[in-house]
Amino acid sequence: MALFALFGAGRALARVPVILSTDVGNEIDDQWVVAYLLVDHQDFNVLGIVSAHAPTLPDPSAQYTYRVLRDEVENRLNMAQHPPLFEGSSLPLKDTKTPQPNAGVSFIISASKPFSSTHRLDLLTIGAATDVASAIIEDPSIATRIRIVAMGFKSWPEGGDEFNVANDFRAWQVILNSRTPVVIGCAEVCHVDLSLTLAQARSLISTHGPIGAWLWGEFQDWYFRFVKPPRVDDFSKPWVIWDMVTAAYARGWTEQRVYPRPRLSDAMQFERASTHGTVTWITRIDAQKLWPDFLAKLDLYQRTHAMRTPVRFAPLVP
Repeated sequence: MALFALFGAGRALARVPVILSTDVGNEIDDQWVVAYLLVDHQDFNVLGIVSAHAPTLPDPSAQYTYRVLRDEVENRLNMAQHPPLFEGSSLPLKDTKTPQPNAGVSFIISASKPFSSTHRLDLLTIGAATDVASAIIEDPSIATRIRIVAMGFKSWPEGGDEFNVANDFRAWQVILNSRTPVVIGCAEVCHVDLSLTLAQARSLISTHGPIGAWLWGEFQDWYFRFVKPPRVDDFSKPWVIWDMVTAAYARGWTEQRVYPRPRLSDAMQFERASTHGTVTWITRIDAQKLWPDFLAKLDLYQRTHAMRTPVRFAPLVP
């Protein structure tokens, strides 16, 4: 049973300090989160971004995501100055006792030092959680200074074989077995609240400057390669901007329930066990607040910063 339900949880009272761990370039949703966090100087204090691995990308995959990350930050967002970017691990954990050391893990640990149990650093985790789990293994005391806010799992109470979790399920065993506060936005709630059809995506983002044009072009390319059935004029199937659930939580625009903390089996199913602590499970995302705020921050950023010439995309639909 849920212990209690929350809405917002006071998340938007101050500028939120965050580190982002992302497999940007694996899909298209990470790009939206990176843009939102970096153009919104009013609500987010981004301390750094770490690239994560994914099996669908060229090896070494965290190096690939690092290059995609730099391209977005330095070329698409045209940021000469920005938070530090780090290449994370290109391999998952071998077991739950051995970290995968790298510069990203070292940064997470050092950046967490000024924080405490009453003023936590949020680790937004929107890819494989290898680097986050490695930081916990290397420095277990970090559990008193951070909160993990992740897009992962299929649904409650099953858990389930979802992409981000499957890419390093041992990392999630480490996280759930630790005392680190954990907030999860699962695939089920993202599908309900963050789905966009091709027409909805075009209406939402395409006219919002060079960055909006680029995000729209990325959405089109993905949609026509992976979503729309070939040789069928059916554009009704949506795609999901999954990872924006983490930004929505950080802004205070989610509802959630708090459950007793489960263990995770090797089959990625939740097991009821007498573990310490709880897990916060997001049950609804207020997209009616999230999307307008994202667009407003995107527009303001592009009005006040020099931008490159918009990328032009050939129309794919009438």
